[in-house]
Amino acid sequence: MSTETDPIFETDFIKEMTRQVRALDTYGTCNGWSPEKLLAPFILTKEKRALIPIIGDPDDLIIERVKCLYNAISVLIEKECNLLAVPLVHLTHEGFGRALITVGKLVVVEKTLRDVHRFGFPSLSKMKDEADKLLGIALERIGTYPEVAGL
Repeated sequence: MSTETDPIFETDFIKEMTRQVRALDTYGTCNGWSPEKLLAPFILTKEKRALIPIIGDPDDLIIERVKCLYNAISVLIEKECNLLAVPLVHLTHEGFGRALITVGKLVVVEKTLRDVHRFGFPSLSKMKDEADKLLGIALERIGTYPEVAGL
């Protein structure tokens, strides 16, 4: 399905993911690429996943993809609540760690990461579903503890 016919490319999340990938392209190698091509590395089908060894270390490109995801979610949180959302991704060289997003003094997203060398989603819609789930959790926590989020 191309970007002209797939409505997912009109969603705020996919637009923000495209911005995040372009922001990391400091040498301009992706200039002129379609959003579909830019986001293709985030898609990891069952067949592709089966080719990746169970144990491995993530490379810099994979780590940047993980950061892109949490940066995009942070931007969407900021758009929704007008408060600064700060992502933090901490990984060991073996691909284990955590991703946190804080708003004020409140941790609104906390995700344990493992096997990051196999990071990816079966489809863009699955990636968007995961982001929407995390965004919903974050906004619920901000709504529950607005005084902590405002610090």
